[in-house]
Amino acid sequence: MKIVADTNVLLRAFLPDEGQQKAALEALASAETVAVSVHSLCEFAWVLGRSYGAKKKQVATSIRMLLDTGNVVVDRPIVDAGLAVLDAGGDFADGVIAFDGRWLGADTFVSFDRKAVRLLEQQGVAARLLA
Repeated sequence: MKIVADTNVLLRAFLPDEGQQKAALEALASAETVAVSVHSLCEFAWVLGRSYGAKKKQVATSIRMLLDTGNVVVDRPIVDAGLAVLDAGGDFADGVIAFDGRWLGADTFVSFDRKAVRLLEQQGVAARLLA
């Protein structure tokens, strides 16, 4: 079976809980293909950090563990862009948003988020802080 994993399945696979971890791990392991959308990874990163207090390095490690699973498929370039910003101390979603915007034809990321703009500029991405 080829499946697309919802964020809650990914989270249960990484976080022990009231019996759902086993079902999540079995579903992921038994699937021929596990499609993971970038939207799920954005939610995954946010929930790990905000709800479970995971540090950015822990979030990045969790995403990389998922990517290293043989049956998992993702849009690798956009995920790598998210990981680059996460590794630099920013938010995974900011890297994803900036990459996706460039893919859609934009040339400058704009935000009120100073840190996101600074980190993207450090990576050579055109970014502008709105006042």
